[in-house]
Amino acid sequence: MSLTLLATTHRVAPGLLTWKAWEALRSAARVRVRAGHPLLPYLRDAGIAPGEVAAPDARDLVAAARREDVVWVAAPEGDEALMREVGTLVLNDPLDVEVLHGSYDLPGARLLDLVSVMETLRRECPWDREQTHETLAPYLLEEAYEVLDTIESGDLGALREELGDVLLQVAFHSVVASERADETAFTVDDVAGGIVDKLVRRHPHVFADVSVSGADEVDANWEQIKAAERAAKSGDEASALDGVPMGQPALSLAAQLQRRARRMGAPGDLAPAANGAPTSGNGPESGAESGSGNGSDAGSDLGVRLFALVQEAGEQGLDPEAELRAVSRVFRDRVRVWERRGRDA
Repeated sequence: MSLTLLATTHRVAPGLLTWKAWEALRSAARVRVRAGHPLLPYLRDAGIAPGEVAAPDARDLVAAARREDVVWVAAPEGDEALMREVGTLVLNDPLDVEVLHGSYDLPGARLLDLVSVMETLRRECPWDREQTHETLAPYLLEEAYEVLDTIESGDLGALREELGDVLLQVAFHSVVASERADETAFTVDDVAGGIVDKLVRRHPHVFADVSVSGADEVDANWEQIKAAERAAKSGDEASALDGVPMGQPALSLAAQLQRRARRMGAPGDLAPAANGAPTSGNGPESGAESGSGNGSDAGSDLGVRLFALVQEAGEQGLDPEAELRAVSRVFRDRVRVWERRGRDA
């Protein structure tokens, strides 16, 4: 005689069980299940007549399994307490007990839990109810910088948690957006669907019949596809610089603008010079075309020199933001050493 504890996951639709699970259910002398279990309709459809119990008792379950083969269909949350009680009862009086997993989480299944928890918090937590896209915006920036910090510091053990904080912001903004009653409303499924469509569209060498010779050709195709998307959206006014967030930190803004300009083959001498003309010195006509008609339009001499340093970093294949942050960390460490010396003096 035996007791089979059939475990399932609530993240998979009820009724989607493994063949081994259905075999165990159909061959058992008795199947027991908690009243109201989501699997009940599917068990009946399969010709299985389970015995329903309002509150399972480990002693009764073990006693029944000593008389005949019994399958207990665990609650979606796992019935952990019941299983521990069963384990205690058969410790000194052995019984053949098997835990059989009838369904398994698919990759990404825990994202469903995040959506559910976020919806609950939005309904029941006073603080979460009050939040808007505007009030949440600073947290998104803060969490993104914390991810960057863990990567730069090599603390990869903390990366999982920090990425979770960023993912929370995505879920939070999505649930806020889902509450709107106009055409701007969207759900987290819309967010996921949008990025899936974009990735498939921009990877024809993976999801279509386009052939590529290597990463450089993938990058070139990516830029062509993005250009076509911009043209479809903005027509003749489309620019490779569309979508560059001008509100980002100045150093990363300059780097992103220069990076996009390089990708479309724009000449490097379009960068502003201290006198307001392009760096090539081609005269006032060129300055007018670049949108910098005089020195004040080009910005301060310090700003021009900073822009030039960013350009130099890009030409050397360096990330100016990362380079400056690395030097800043060295400076931070030296200041801390200086502080300790002062305290120890």
